[in-house]
Amino acid sequence: MLQNVRWGEPNMVEAERRLLANALLDFSNQRFVLLSEACIPLFNFSTVYNYIMASTKTFVEAYDLRGPVGRGRYNPRMRPQIRLEQWRKGSQWFEMDRALAVEVVADQKYFPVFKRTCRGSCYTDEHYLPTFVSIKFWRRNSNRTLTWVDWAKGGPHPTKFVRQDVTFELLEKLRHGSECEYNGKRTNICHLFARKFLPNTLDRLLRFAPKIMQFNS
Repeated sequence: MLQNVRWGEPNMVEAERRLLANALLDFSNQRFVLLSEACIPLFNFSTVYNYIMASTKTFVEAYDLRGPVGRGRYNPRMRPQIRLEQWRKGSQWFEMDRALAVEVVADQKYFPVFKRTCRGSCYTDEHYLPTFVSIKFWRRNSNRTLTWVDWAKGGPHPTKFVRQDVTFELLEKLRHGSECEYNGKRTNICHLFARKFLPNTLDRLLRFAPKIMQFNS
């Protein structure tokens, strides 16, 4: 049965939980990555696979943001299950292991609170997973996302990249332009994916991929 999903509404997270539930039915699936049609890989398959499978942590971005688009979205009616100091914000684009995926699908304590009280400008997809993971599984989480997004222009949506934006310099920046921690060590490989890339970028991406991303290896 088809169900409508609307941006920012709890039903978007419900859809993510259904995706996880179906993916969990295959016991060979050990890691789960949420991507969209506007996401691109930044490395070849073997690099992405080895990075994810060897990680000792999950990748759910979570941070405490003061102000109207962070703590300002908290609803006091969420108490006592969720307190203001537990409220977190983060990217919708997650990577998690099987153990965490099972917990997300099985959650009957926190998601119903979001479904009941996180409406309108609350944006469940930006707060449910960061809050849930930070409350229960913060020791296993890296507090960062593997999907690079450009928010430099401000507004409710990230930058959309078109054909002429795709350059060697941009792709190298996305691949190695930041520093983070991975399995207790510093690395300059922090993002495995990036968004939002429009369909007209495909031609240039395919031309650059063999040389920059080693997609043929």
